[in-house]
Amino acid sequence: MLKKYIIVQTHTNKRVVLDRIAERLIDDRLVACVNIYPNEYSLYKYNDKIVRDREYLFHAKSVDCKFDKIAKVIQELHNYETPEIISLEISQGNEMYLKWIKDEVS
Repeated sequence: MLKKYIIVQTHTNKRVVLDRIAERLIDDRLVACVNIYPNEYSLYKYNDKIVRDREYLFHAKSVDCKFDKIAKVIQELHNYETPEIISLEISQGNEMYLKWIKDEVS
């Protein structure tokens, strides 16, 4: 069966939370790598209030069969009550890079 490669995405306003999540996911071999990007500004509605916050964007590379375990770790360690946990499919990529992802999470 052909593996589907994914990027799992979440956000938070606390960089330390993403660092903990990233280390756990890599240690548990659920993801090959994580990128954490600073985001200047996020605007969203939560509990009937408009929230303006600086958040960090988190991208973790893996394979789709690991998504449920990745989501569980994120939910467990995240500081938000309802964190974004979404998967974006990688439809194409460098074959050597995709093999590296597969080897790291196997």
